[in-house]
Amino acid sequence: MSDVHGRADALRRAGDGADALICLGDLILFIDYSDHAQGIFAELFGRSNADRLIALRTQKRFDEARAFSRALWDSLDGGAWPHIERAVRKQYAELFEAMPTPAYLTYGNVDLPHMWAEYARDGHRVLDGETAEIGGLRFGFVGGGLRTEYRTPYELDDDAYAAKVAAVGQVDVLCCHIPPAVPELLYDTVARRFERGSEAVLELIKDTQPRYVLFGHVHQPLARRVRIGRTECVNVGHFRASGVPYALSV
Repeated sequence: MSDVHGRADALRRAGDGADALICLGDLILFIDYSDHAQGIFAELFGRSNADRLIALRTQKRFDEARAFSRALWDSLDGGAWPHIERAVRKQYAELFEAMPTPAYLTYGNVDLPHMWAEYARDGHRVLDGETAEIGGLRFGFVGGGLRTEYRTPYELDDDAYAAKVAAVGQVDVLCCHIPPAVPELLYDTVARRFERGSEAVLELIKDTQPRYVLFGHVHQPLARRVRIGRTECVNVGHFRASGVPYALSV
């Protein structure tokens, strides 16, 4: 599963009947492009301001969007961070309490990694640029995203992200938040834009041919799965919208 974005209700049931749950990040709901009244931004500034910010971003008017949001953040007592931190902590407390066990987790681009240790429970294993054996197979985990105009909290430079991919090396199943750099996996048909994918992940696929590469990030992709050689690349779904995890049988 990936892109939980606040769906604690469905998260409680996500591990039913499974040996383990794998979560590929984006637990927080900061702003909801489907329902502008939801998320931290709308809670703090109201639906109309969320409408405006989303419209500017959709029109790729990023400088205007940043200036607009900065003015709103600056209007808050004590600055932006105390308000963001309070809202994020509330979401993380609810989400990690609902997260089944055992679970293997990595970060999404909108997550705040430094907070996870405070909320993860026994049976939650967080991995980033690391591997784990699950069911006799070697799984690799690479969290976060690459730099974009949106400047989400856990975006990395290309070389830093590639170093994590290299650290994982040859695995049976590679689990990332973002897809490999394949156009049909990157295009969001509702947002009508390409998201950023990883060239390093694509090269690892070509070089090592894992059985599966699992990812999320693109909520409404042009293609949900693509085969590269013998590797099945699968977008495991926008969990906030579906409430249903992808079942992997190995």
